[in-house]
Amino acid sequence: MAEDPLILDPNGGMPRLLEIMRRLRDPDHGCPWDIEQDFATIAPYTIEEAYEVADAIEREAWDELKGELGDLLFQSVFHAQMAAEKGLFTFDQVADTMSDKMVARHPHVFGDESRDKSAEQQTRDWETVKAAERAGKAQEGTLDGVALGLPALLRAVKLQKRAARVGFDWPDTEQVVDKIVEEAGELAEARDRLTQDEIEEEFGDLLFVMANLARHLKIDPEAALRATNAKFVRRFEGVEAKLAAQGKRPEQSDLAEMDALWDAVKAEEKAAKGQG
Repeated sequence: MAEDPLILDPNGGMPRLLEIMRRLRDPDHGCPWDIEQDFATIAPYTIEEAYEVADAIEREAWDELKGELGDLLFQSVFHAQMAAEKGLFTFDQVADTMSDKMVARHPHVFGDESRDKSAEQQTRDWETVKAAERAGKAQEGTLDGVALGLPALLRAVKLQKRAARVGFDWPDTEQVVDKIVEEAGELAEARDRLTQDEIEEEFGDLLFVMANLARHLKIDPEAALRATNAKFVRRFEGVEAKLAAQGKRPEQSDLAEMDALWDAVKAEEKAAKGQG
C-alpha cells in the first residue's frame, strides 16, 4: 500500500492524525490489534490517558504534557473512527457538537447576555443550561446523566451536588463531620459482627460522606488523594534512602525503625519549607 504523503508530513496536523487512525483500522492493511478493538476495550485506555494528563499537570511536567494531551486526543480519534465505521457519527461531528455546546452555554461570550456577572452566577447559569439539556434528553430525574464510568469519588461529589440543588444537603460542615464520626463508628463496630459484604458497605458509606465533606470544603477529593499519594511515595522513598545509607532494605528493617525514619523525613520536609 503506497504511503500517502499526508501520513509522512510532520506538519500534517489533525488531518494527518485522522488518516493515520483510518489506516490503522483498515481491515485489509491495518494493524491487527487496532482492528480488533471496540468501544469497550478502548475505554479503559481513554480513562488512563486522562489521568496521565492530570498527572503531568500536577507534577508540572510541561515537557511531557504535549505528549500526554496527544495520547488523550488519539483516544477521541480512535472512538470517532470506530463510530464512523458503524455509521454513528464522524470526528467532525464530534467537534461540531462540542462547538455547539460551548456556544449555547456561553451566551455572555457568543450572545447578547452581559459579561458583568460573578463566577458564582456563571456557575448557576451553566447548571441551568445543562438542566435544560438534560430535559431535552428526557433525563427528568435529579440524578439522571451522572456518568456511571466516572471515578467513584468524583461521581459521589457530582451526585451530591445534584441532590444539593433540590435542597437535599446538610446546611454546614459540622453536620457532615458528625455524620463522618457516626459512619466511622459503624465501620469499627462492623469489623466484629458483620459479613465482609456488610463491612464493605459501611466503608463505602464512610467514603461517600468524606466526599461530601470535600464538597462542602470546596476540595476536589480526587486531587487531594492524588496529592497525598504523591506525598506518601516521596516520604517512603526518603525512608528507603535512609535505610540504603545503612546498607539495608525495607524488608531488613521493622515497623519501629521505619516509622522513626518516616518522622525524620517528615521533619526534614517541614524544615525545608521553613516550618521548623
